[in-house]
Amino acid sequence: MKIAFSPPFINDLVKAEVNESLDSGWITTGPKVNQLENMIADLAKAPKVLCVNSWTSGAMLILNWLGVQKDDEVIIPAYTYCATALAVMHAGAKPVLVDINDDFNISVKNIANAITSKTKAIIPVDIAGWPCDYDEINNLVQQKKALFNATSDVQKKLGRILVMADAAHSIGAKYKGKESGNLTDVTVFSLHAVKNITTAEGGAVCLNLPEPFSNDEVYATLRCYSLNGQTKDAFTKSQAGSWRYDIIYPGLKINMPDVLAAIGIGQLKVYSSNTLIRRFEIFEKYNSYFSNEDWALLPQHQNDDKSSSCHLYALRIKNANENTRDKIIALIAEHDVASNVHFQPLPLLSVFKNMGYDMKNYPNAYAQYENEISLPIYPQLTDEQIAYISQVVIDSVRKVLDINND
Repeated sequence: MKIAFSPPFINDLVKAEVNESLDSGWITTGPKVNQLENMIADLAKAPKVLCVNSWTSGAMLILNWLGVQKDDEVIIPAYTYCATALAVMHAGAKPVLVDINDDFNISVKNIANAITSKTKAIIPVDIAGWPCDYDEINNLVQQKKALFNATSDVQKKLGRILVMADAAHSIGAKYKGKESGNLTDVTVFSLHAVKNITTAEGGAVCLNLPEPFSNDEVYATLRCYSLNGQTKDAFTKSQAGSWRYDIIYPGLKINMPDVLAAIGIGQLKVYSSNTLIRRFEIFEKYNSYFSNEDWALLPQHQNDDKSSSCHLYALRIKNANENTRDKIIALIAEHDVASNVHFQPLPLLSVFKNMGYDMKNYPNAYAQYENEISLPIYPQLTDEQIAYISQVVIDSVRKVLDINND
C-alpha cells in the first residue's frame, strides 16, 4: 500500500471551476479571484481579503505597507518555516526569534521579553493549524503601547505594534468561537499545493484593522501595490475604452491569476461541510490508534478555547532524538508510507545560523523538533489506509526504540 504525504484534493468541482476559467477567455486576475476573496472572507469572517501569489508575498506586502525599515524588529517564533523570517528580511527588517511552548506555538512570555522600542510587528504562527494565544498577544501589544516608536504614517495611525497572524496552516481553525482570519490586525493564509485549501500557489491576506483604518481603503491600496502600483488591473484595462491607467507606487507583481483561484473556489465549496470534518476524523483516528502507546506524545486538535484546522498530524516520540527519529522515518518509508518533519527550527538552517542565531538559545524549539514526525492527513485517505499508516508507525517506533511488542 503506497501512501503519499499530501497530494492536492482535486474533485469534479475543482475541475469544473478551472474549465470554466479556461473557457471564459480570461485566466489572470479577474472575477474568479474576486469570488475567491469573497468566499475566504465569508469563511474567516474577515472584513476584507486580498488574494496574492504566495503567503510570503502577502506578508511582505503588509510589512512594506506598514513601513518597516532597516533596524526595525519583527518578533517571530524560532519554530516555523523559513518564509516567516524571509518575509521580514525581504521587507528590510530584522527577525527577532523567540522560543515556543510545548504546543509548538510561540510563547507569549518570550514575546514580552523580546519587545523593544524597535519592535514594529509580531508574527505568531499557528503551527499545524493550532491557533496561538491571541487574546494574550493582543493584550500585550496594548500594554506595550508606551514603548512603541512609530516611524511611518501607518504606524502613527495604528499607534502600537501590528499583530499579523501567520495562519498558513490554520484556515478553518477557531479560537474562542472566532474564526482564524479575524483574530488579529492582519492574517495571512497560505494556499500552497499542500495546504488544506490550495490554488497550487497562493496566499490570502485577511484585513481586520481597527479604526480609524478603513479595511476597504487598505484593500484598494494593497491591491494596487500587488499589481506594480497600477491603478487598474488587467481585467479592467481590457474592457472596451478602459485602457488608460497610472502607476502611483513602485509596487510588486504578486497578483493571483483566475485560473488558480478557480482551484480554491472548487475546494472551498465543500471545505466546511466535508474536507475539514474529514481531517478532524482522521486526526481523531490517529489519536485512537496511538493513545495506548507509552512512547506517543499526541498533538492537540481541540480544547475549550481552540479548534484546529488539522493541517498536520504532528506526532512526537517520547525518548527519541534526531537520530532515532530519522531511523523511524526511514523504516516507515520502507513500507511505502511518506512522512515528514515540521519544521527544522530556523537556527538549524545555514542562512540563520550564519546570521548568528544559535539553537541553544531556543531549547524548547529543539526539544519539539528532535522527536517530531508528521503523518499524512488529507480527505482522500481511507479508513483502511489510516489503520495501515498507524500500524506501520507503531511497528517502526517499537523496532527502532527496541520496545517489546507484548
